[in-house]
Amino acid sequence: MMKNLLTLFCLLGAVLTLTAQEKSYYQVYSIAFYNIENLFDTEDDPDNPGDDEFLPNSVYRWTNEKYEKKLDHIAGVISRLGRELTPHGPAVIGIAEVENRRVLEDLVKRPAIAEMNLQIVHEDSPDRRGIDVALLYNPKLFTLTGYALHPYHCSRKPWYVSRDQLVVSGILANEKVSFSVNHWPSRYSSKSSELREAAAENVNMALDSLFQEDLKAKVIIMGDLNDDPTDRSLRQVLNAKKRRSEVKEMRELYNPMWHLYDLGIGSLAYQGKWSLFDQMVVTGSLLNEDVATGLRYWRTEIFNRKDLMQQEGPDKGYPLRTFNNNTFINGYSDHFPVLIYLTAP
Repeated sequence: MMKNLLTLFCLLGAVLTLTAQEKSYYQVYSIAFYNIENLFDTEDDPDNPGDDEFLPNSVYRWTNEKYEKKLDHIAGVISRLGRELTPHGPAVIGIAEVENRRVLEDLVKRPAIAEMNLQIVHEDSPDRRGIDVALLYNPKLFTLTGYALHPYHCSRKPWYVSRDQLVVSGILANEKVSFSVNHWPSRYSSKSSELREAAAENVNMALDSLFQEDLKAKVIIMGDLNDDPTDRSLRQVLNAKKRRSEVKEMRELYNPMWHLYDLGIGSLAYQGKWSLFDQMVVTGSLLNEDVATGLRYWRTEIFNRKDLMQQEGPDKGYPLRTFNNNTFINGYSDHFPVLIYLTAP
């Protein structure tokens, strides 16, 4: 209950920062990220052993009926994201844990979101589990100008493969903006932190390239980072600041999720502990205090609605996932979606 109240107070406080007069002069745009937890089709891909668990005769007994239900659930969530403040929904949605382009094509055609005409940016990664990141965008709000896939690399473990970083650029509110979509290596052992620190270094290299092209580049880093804001990968390697007042240069980074983490609000939970692995980090170029100067960061949100939560049992309040162990419980994902809001004249 306290967690929900804190979230409500954060939302109300943020809404009050724009007066009624300001709302009449400035547009608000939402940007979302959602780890949709193992969206696999039901067909066996011989080149992807990671899909073996998601077949009709597998341990999960992953049938077309279950797949269709999963698609409808995820589409239903996407149809609601950001609608309170941005009636057309998010301009851009970063996605994690999809098997291939086909599942994305099936997703965007679902009745709940078909009218959004969401377009897809996706490339296959060499991940062992066969899952990728992707980006969906509303072409009425965002115009794609290009994208690049940045392969994952860890110099100390060059043999290790993981999800690649997807960097997408385009025009939003008449300005160029870029998005770095990530799903960093999982916490499979106590020594895996160096793998996520390498992923953070990869993001830094992509940022450097963007800022070499444009010294005022506006960039949003999003993803399931498998680390909290206080972990070394974000706090030291990315050097993402806790307070926006600490950001002095356009290339420096601000992590607006940090204050939510300090309040004990997370995007996923495990064994009684909340974590905030799903994050949005913005460049200083989006922090201009003058609202008349163009696209700028406003506020952030964890979309932790009650119907997306487990309603009973020891996991009450946790994200309602698709399976409980091997039992299909017709949920959504083991992560909550996260959003940031931008304003523009």
